[in-house]
Amino acid sequence: MKRAGLFWFLIAILAGGLLAAFAHPALAQGVVPGPSAPVVPVPRVNLGITPSTKPSDVALSLQILLLLTVLTLAPSLLVLMTAFTRIVIVLSFVRTALGTQQVPPTQVLVGLALLLTYFVMAPVIDDVNKNALQPYLANKISQSAALDAAQKPIRAFMFKQTREKDIALFYSMTKEPRPKSQADVPTYLLVPAFTISELKTAFEIGFAIYIPFVVIDMVVASVLLSMGMMMIPPVLISLPFKILIFLLVDGWNLTVQALFTSFQH
Repeated sequence: MKRAGLFWFLIAILAGGLLAAFAHPALAQGVVPGPSAPVVPVPRVNLGITPSTKPSDVALSLQILLLLTVLTLAPSLLVLMTAFTRIVIVLSFVRTALGTQQVPPTQVLVGLALLLTYFVMAPVIDDVNKNALQPYLANKISQSAALDAAQKPIRAFMFKQTREKDIALFYSMTKEPRPKSQADVPTYLLVPAFTISELKTAFEIGFAIYIPFVVIDMVVASVLLSMGMMMIPPVLISLPFKILIFLLVDGWNLTVQALFTSFQH
């Protein structure tokens, strides 16, 4: 009797468990339901972006976008519309002709080129500041008038350094009619013409600087060959002589003087 009672007791427990499993789907899958997560209300965030109702608001946004674009292109404008291109190329030629590899370092050459560019462009900068920037800051002229006044001295500087042959090249490629005066030449044609003119002038100055150092290398190589020292690299012997001669003639002074003279023509 005791065994029969125990048997029926176990049967009752199993039946109760089955009924509870069928009654709750989660229990039927063997998953014990946990406490439900609390619902946290999400606050509404106002970003302040509303549709524009005035055309002036759109124009102001476009002006800010244009200003940011110009600031992004400022390094390119510095290189392409100033004396920086000619100066940095000539200084690089001097370093290469000396054969000193990375001496002076590139950072030093670029910094020196920036300072020399400021000295060369000082009259242009003063003209832009006097006739364009200061009147605009004093609300005497409009923004468009300030841009026109700022372009005049910069364009005059570029025209002074640009060859007519280079301007004619870009006119021939664009198939536009030839201008009657400098004022008719658009800036987008003047800038590339000015750039290739600067490259040509810089290479001419660099060639004149390179010739004396090549002569020194040839003399040293001939002396070593005549002495039977063919295993010694000529550059190893000529480098101290090139540095010594460059210092004796005050080479950096002559280089900077030649650069400034080239911009005064």
